[in-house]
Amino acid sequence: MEARFNLFDSPTAAKVAKRFYSTSLALEGSTLPKAVRELVELRVGQLNGCGFCVDVHTKEAAAAGETALRLHLVAAWRHSTVFTEAERAALALAEEGTRLGDHGVSDETWAEVRKHYDDDQVGALVCVVSLINAATRMNVIVHNPGGSYEPGMFAGMSS
Repeated sequence: MEARFNLFDSPTAAKVAKRFYSTSLALEGSTLPKAVRELVELRVGQLNGCGFCVDVHTKEAAAAGETALRLHLVAAWRHSTVFTEAERAALALAEEGTRLGDHGVSDETWAEVRKHYDDDQVGALVCVVSLINAATRMNVIVHNPGGSYEPGMFAGMSS
C-alpha cells in the first residue's frame, strides 16, 4: 500500500506538519506520564483507523518500556485488568473526545479524569486527544500506511 499523497511534497502542508510536530513537543514537558500519552495516542489511532498512528505509537510506547501485553489490550481496555484507574480515565476521555458526535465527553468521564490528574495533566490530556485526532485525520485522508516507522524518526522535524 502506498500513500495517495505525501504531505511533505506540499510546501504548505510540510510547514504545517513541522509546526504541528513542534507543538506536540510541548507535551514532553508536561507532568502527564509518557505512558499515558502513548496509550491515549494509540487508542485514538485505533478508533480512527490510522495504521500509521497505530504503528508510531505502538513502537514509541514499546521503546519507552511499555509491555506487549498492555499494548495488545489497549483496544479492549474496558475488558482488561492491566490498566490503572487513572489510565482507564484517560482512555475513556480519549474515546469520548474522539467520538464527539456520539455524546461528547460525559460528566462521569470528566469527573474520573479530574479525580486522577492535576490541572497541568488535564490540560495536557485534552491537548493530546485533540492533536492526535488531527494527526490521524491527516494520515487517513492521504492513506498514509503503517509499518515503516522507526522510533525517534521525527526528531529532526523540530529543527
